[in-house]
Amino acid sequence: MDFELTEEQRAFAQAAHDFAQTELAPHAAQWDAEAIFPREAIAKAGELGFCGLYAPEAAGGLALPRLDAALVFEQLAAVDPSTAAFITIHNMATWMLGTWATPEVRDQWGPVLCAGEKLASYCLTEPGAGSDAASLKTRARLEGGEYVINGGKAFISGAGSTDVLVLMARTGDADSGAGGISAFAVPANAEGIHYGKKEEKMGWNSQPTRQINFDNVRIPASHLLGQEGEGFRIAMKGLDGGRINIATCSVGAAQGALDHARNYMHERKQFGKPLASFQALQFKLADMATDLVAARQMVRLAAFKLDSGAPDASTFCAMAKRFATDAGFGIVNDALQLHGGYGYIREYPLERLLRDARVHQILEGTNEVMRVIISRRLLQDDSTDFLQ
Repeated sequence: MDFELTEEQRAFAQAAHDFAQTELAPHAAQWDAEAIFPREAIAKAGELGFCGLYAPEAAGGLALPRLDAALVFEQLAAVDPSTAAFITIHNMATWMLGTWATPEVRDQWGPVLCAGEKLASYCLTEPGAGSDAASLKTRARLEGGEYVINGGKAFISGAGSTDVLVLMARTGDADSGAGGISAFAVPANAEGIHYGKKEEKMGWNSQPTRQINFDNVRIPASHLLGQEGEGFRIAMKGLDGGRINIATCSVGAAQGALDHARNYMHERKQFGKPLASFQALQFKLADMATDLVAARQMVRLAAFKLDSGAPDASTFCAMAKRFATDAGFGIVNDALQLHGGYGYIREYPLERLLRDARVHQILEGTNEVMRVIISRRLLQDDSTDFLQ
């Protein structure tokens, strides 16, 4: 069992670190304060391959393992979790399109998505179908050579500012459950698509979030991803990777917060001494670092499981997502506490990191749902070798 990164992996991580420092760090606070979607910066990330990290080579991607992608996302999130998280969502949607689209659709969208020239949103959640995604009601009806789509989606990252929507819609009857869901690539400017107001959120302000309504939206039948009825399976495969991605963003945010706290403890003096000289604060920093390393290693283990096709990969992805997002938020919160009143004002990045990290415990499946996934696996009769 080798925990060391390869030279190539270290190079990827260093490239991401350098990009984050030069292209994200100087602007992240402004993007957050003014709710600016940084398409230009994301396009520059695309020039480095960061917009198609694990998309297949046939679609223009790098086809990297999820572990390598996680190294990149962590570095970006240490500076700007909001923009980094959107890049992870774009990567997931791009991978789906590149993997399951027809050659025609793949060739049309894959290269420009992987290059960051065009951007993608992932459309699964609905106003009445959040954790219970299999109950979604958006419908796609085949009429001749076209699908006609009606329904609505909620909490869609990038909505109104992206170019293609990877959409899950029901092609089976109302009682068909997960087996009646199919996946589609839908041009974001198709006639009949209406975007709601930009949601005012606690964090993630550098990426817009809107509802989307579909009113008799027509797309060619060739825009179906995979086969009819495969959509829920595709969505769940995407969410395994998405859970690793969002867990990685929490690890990145925690690392950024820990770095700020460590530096602040050397600079700030109270009672004639630097904060770093107080044992109680030393112990707090030690606990934060320990939790961070534990979260990082759990995420990398889950990525390894997914890359190797392990039968328990989904469970490990759920475990990593649950642990890393809870631990990551706790670390950022502790870092803010170590800053005292300064941590609460916007001149310092801690309050932005805290606001951005909070939603990670909700999306890609709430942490309560992650516990359901884990416990189901533990209680199976054939789980005797699990965790060994």
